[in-house]
Amino acid sequence: MITSKTFGSRAFDTVIIVILLAISLATLFPILHTVAVSLSNPAIASSGTIVAWPKGWSWNAYARVMDDHQFFTSLWVSVKRIVITLVLGTVVTYLAAFPFSRETKDFRMRNVYLWILLIVGSFNGGIIPSYMNARNLHLYDNFWILVLPYLFNFGNILLVFNFWRNLPKELDDCANIDGAGPWVKLVTLYFPLSLPVLATISLFTIVNTWNEYFQAIVYINNAHLLPLQTYLQQIVVTIDPTRPEDIGKGGALSEVSNQTLDAAKIALTMLPVLFVYPFLQRFFIHGITLGSVKE
Repeated sequence: MITSKTFGSRAFDTVIIVILLAISLATLFPILHTVAVSLSNPAIASSGTIVAWPKGWSWNAYARVMDDHQFFTSLWVSVKRIVITLVLGTVVTYLAAFPFSRETKDFRMRNVYLWILLIVGSFNGGIIPSYMNARNLHLYDNFWILVLPYLFNFGNILLVFNFWRNLPKELDDCANIDGAGPWVKLVTLYFPLSLPVLATISLFTIVNTWNEYFQAIVYINNAHLLPLQTYLQQIVVTIDPTRPEDIGKGGALSEVSNQTLDAAKIALTMLPVLFVYPFLQRFFIHGITLGSVKE
């Protein structure tokens, strides 16, 4: 490999590195600031003088968030929701993407179904029809209302079937010569080759499911079915210091502020994604590139 050693080339590389470092710092700063605020004394945090390092170290905000059983109950609901959505959603995506990756001579109605799914996936019926539908299907206050609406993701289907259409067509021809049917192709041929795009849609599913909180606000009334994001969003507004049963909680809030408490909630909810992303990152770019470009 021949590399240019001219002054202009080195200057250009230096400028690119400086720009990338600046972008990295600009991306990292809000995370550092949020963690610093969550670990600071509430009075100092309210003064707005904290930049990227805590002042007056205090763990009271984290203790307030985690010092009750409901936090871990909601954490378990979120983990269970992510695992079930990831497994079932991947199965649904693969089964839907496989026929769309076939040629029109093999699946004559392919383009018609694609347009139907594109139109349906681009519009939402609204909260009221969705609420009435959930009530009629006995899904109100039911754990499955947090899972079923997210199993079918048309964007993931497009990503997977475009990834498969970029694979050499000779693979499919060889499988036909060997007498392999659709199920054998899907399981033994396409699945082992799909790790990059599988990691990509898994990352999308994990992040979207982990961050989603509004579904439970509308459809869940049982506190034991609240996912973590919804619980953290409501943890402050559900406390009424004037009620006798909440006097102890109100006293705990005097040791924190809304700013430090919100920062602690944000910092805690960032951790799972920060742990998961490094393991999937090496597949991410490869999967999304091959899945978005068609020959």
